[in-house]
Amino acid sequence: MLTDPIPLPNRAIITLSGPDRKSLLQGLITNDINKLSADNSLYAALLTPQGKYLHDFFIMERDDILYLDCERDRLADLFRRLMMYRLRAEVDIVDCSTKYTIFAAGTSSNDGAISAADPRHPDMGYRLILSAAKAEYSDRDAAPYDQLRLSLGLPDGSRDFDVDKTLILEGNMEELHGVDFDKGCYVGQEVTARMKHRTSLKKRLLPVTVEGDLPARGTEITDENGKKVGDIRSGFQGRAMGYFRLAHMTFGKTYHCDTATLTPWRPDWLKEE
Repeated sequence: MLTDPIPLPNRAIITLSGPDRKSLLQGLITNDINKLSADNSLYAALLTPQGKYLHDFFIMERDDILYLDCERDRLADLFRRLMMYRLRAEVDIVDCSTKYTIFAAGTSSNDGAISAADPRHPDMGYRLILSAAKAEYSDRDAAPYDQLRLSLGLPDGSRDFDVDKTLILEGNMEELHGVDFDKGCYVGQEVTARMKHRTSLKKRLLPVTVEGDLPARGTEITDENGKKVGDIRSGFQGRAMGYFRLAHMTFGKTYHCDTATLTPWRPDWLKEE
């Protein structure tokens, strides 16, 4: 669990206000916007019509404004897509990337921050949104946050998902409370529902421990015979995420990745099948 608030400089905020703000998102995102409240944030994704990952984000609401906590480097693309879908809806969509700073913390804040529990896992604590002018931090970075999320086996946006390629169920969004299968239609819903009810996953993002130097993202993971079983994604200090072909992967078995060895392990949120 985190103690001091940790700044997340790679995150940024888009706000949505106006009477149609919730109905717009309800028809677009994977989760049910009606579950959102002042005490309850949402984790959700925007998909292609073919059900492939485009963006994931957290949503908080205060004073009739929705705050989308998203990847800073990809904010422009998310903003463009939201504007494209807005059409005639009465929604004001604003890029607030210079207005707010996002933190992760072990407890909620009472100093004027917008805050809510991270919905993916109880050990992830809280996400805080502070005015950039009031967000004081020096040379601290997001390292403790990465250490925590990797210790829990949680993917991190496009660092782990391949944009326009990965299916969100392969990225564990069901287990991490990012999908609602009862909410009705949204972009990519048909493919996601079919994957849930009619087929078994063949690939999945899973956590690994790393012995040796962390390989570059996308480096092949191979078994003792040199057969590819997956590839590595984000990582930090002996932990990483790997994208595995499940038929060729065994928890606790050692695999090779460049000069390192990797061992996949089962996180507490993943049920045995």
